[in-house]
Amino acid sequence: MTSLALTIRREHPSDRDAIERMHERAFGPGRFARTAYRLREGVAPLDDLSFVSLVGTLIVGSVRLTAVRAGGQPALMLGPLTVEPAFMGRGIGGALMRASLDAARDAGHAVVLLVGDEPYYSRFGFRVVPGGQLTLPGPVDTRRFLYLELNEGAFAGISGAVMPVQAALSA
Repeated sequence: MTSLALTIRREHPSDRDAIERMHERAFGPGRFARTAYRLREGVAPLDDLSFVSLVGTLIVGSVRLTAVRAGGQPALMLGPLTVEPAFMGRGIGGALMRASLDAARDAGHAVVLLVGDEPYYSRFGFRVVPGGQLTLPGPVDTRRFLYLELNEGAFAGISGAVMPVQAALSA
């Protein structure tokens, strides 16, 4: 069996349909009801911080970061991180995470939030948001609400509601 080279690059607008189909396969129609999706609904991911992985010309993974406000402070919401099931277990998700987080750090962002499995994301430095410090616009298992400081001490003092940037600006 021939090994195909994996490429990671920034997401292009022309990738969006393929990524949406991948999300549909991975998460199904129930993804629209999830709290994290509500934060991304109608808000475009940040092009310079969102990446895809390809084998040849086939998109096999994607990670996106979206701007949010956390307690009135700028932050990023990571997700979804998606890898095609046939390509799982090959380090694609980790490579996408590192590319996205490195780009966010290099661009001067300070805090990244996500809803996900702490045992997986802790290897990138994510920790559980202390109870009651931040609230999301819907129900979430608080053990799955995580944060990462891209700059030491950046999460200190952030508290309140997490909102999409557009909602925060119009509030």
